[in-house]
Amino acid sequence: MKYQDNINAVASLQPDYLGFIFHKSSPRNFDGIIPKLPEKVEKVGVFVDMPIKVIIEKLNLYHFDMLQLHGKETTTYIKDLIKCITDSGVKFPQITKVFSIKDKFDFSVLEPYESICDYFLFDTKGKHPGGNGYTFNWNILNNYTSTKPFILSGGIGLDQIDKLKEFQNSKASKYCYAIDVNSKFEIEPGLKNIEELKNFKNNICHVEHNRDISS
Repeated sequence: MKYQDNINAVASLQPDYLGFIFHKSSPRNFDGIIPKLPEKVEKVGVFVDMPIKVIIEKLNLYHFDMLQLHGKETTTYIKDLIKCITDSGVKFPQITKVFSIKDKFDFSVLEPYESICDYFLFDTKGKHPGGNGYTFNWNILNNYTSTKPFILSGGIGLDQIDKLKEFQNSKASKYCYAIDVNSKFEIEPGLKNIEELKNFKNNICHVEHNRDISS
């Protein structure tokens, strides 16, 4: 019950998106009922190299507005996924492909994904597919070669507010669509500190083109 109450409390802050992780090895793996969310809060299903049939099952169950693909999904995989979603007749979600960055990144790897994804998400490369708890060097995004909107993720918390404000005024943020937060706001895996999230949202949402996602 505490997790259901926590989801409702996070949703009451009106994030643009609310994420639910489906990855069995993650301590944040979701296995439950998503309560009715406010109309403006869109649901995101987060998957890591998941069999397509399982994603279709989750789409049928939860009616996600966006899929976040956080593994090594190839363009062939995503094209097959798109076909299966179309054939299934379920509501078609937006698709975000995640790429991990540490000290450098070859942006040419994005090109094959341009026509099949709605967004890119840049996270910190670490031991786990996500939730590693630290940021990468955002200056690398000055070399971003695409015009595809992207989501900034990776260890973002209250201690990054000043850095985020600088980023929002930099060239690197031109195509930044949203800020994704997760582990830095956790009381325990899957349970968020509502007051800290509220503080963060109040501080970073003054820039109109940035939206916020809580996973």
